[in-house]
Amino acid sequence: MSKRNSQEAKRAARERLRAEREKQAKREKVRRQLVVGGAIVGVLAVAGVVGVAVAAMGGGGDSTDWEAAAEAAGKAQENGDATYAIPANAEGEDGLRVVLGEDTAADSVILFEEPRCPHCAEFDHAVGEAFQEAITNGDIQAEYVFGAFFDDNPGGGTGSKNAISALGAALNVSDEAFLGYLKALYSEDFHTSTNSATDFESDERLVEIGKGVDALSDPADFKKFEDAVNSSTYAEWAVLMAGKFGELSPQYEVTGTPSLVVNGTKVETPMSAEAFRQALEASEPAAAEEQPAGDEAGDTAGSEENAESDE
Repeated sequence: MSKRNSQEAKRAARERLRAEREKQAKREKVRRQLVVGGAIVGVLAVAGVVGVAVAAMGGGGDSTDWEAAAEAAGKAQENGDATYAIPANAEGEDGLRVVLGEDTAADSVILFEEPRCPHCAEFDHAVGEAFQEAITNGDIQAEYVFGAFFDDNPGGGTGSKNAISALGAALNVSDEAFLGYLKALYSEDFHTSTNSATDFESDERLVEIGKGVDALSDPADFKKFEDAVNSSTYAEWAVLMAGKFGELSPQYEVTGTPSLVVNGTKVETPMSAEAFRQALEASEPAAAEEQPAGDEAGDTAGSEENAESDE
């Protein structure tokens, strides 16, 4: 073999090695989001919902093949392509940012929640109206990040992922539909502590919840929502959203839900409208260029601005 041919062969070998390393790096990113995230939220399930996890037994009624959804979502991220369905009003290159409010808002807030968490329902009952008013009035820009760690409990079922998927269906209609549907999910009519909202596994139940949402009252909008729930349109998106929760939790030292991050710093979760207003007043204003969380969960995993734990 000539010297030139030998150099070309070495160069080709280096390129193959580089390509393999890049592919492995993508696999590792997916593993962190879909596997390690599950381990992290498993700890959250123990720390944040002790006494509730035992009741989280699966009930049936979910038409989604979640194993297939997780596999498809993992392949999409491994290939670097957002080939999964993304709600029309989601943001970010990966479509995993649920951001409401103006960029000019004085404060940026990240709210970490789990759809079946009873404490999240309590937070919504106590603070939800003030929180949504702050968004509407331009006081805050809020990003919602949803976990599904109730599903990871023994016999936990799939109700959390299914509810996240339904939230995606509402978000696809409008921001208002998303907020209205989230409030309905947490309402005393549907979010019962006796069964840890395991009936969220039922597509029929999730559609029923949407019937009382004003922003879904238009027949065309409701049909769009209903069809998306029944066809599991946003199942892969829901899996990746839950993965993002697992990815971002260590960055902000989130150890339970609900957790609130104001202008990059985790604060004690307020359980009254007044406490929420005080938390905003006590926080440093958001930097003009600051975003609540990166377009991709992996983009923020290495941030040095970790919050101080209050739990």
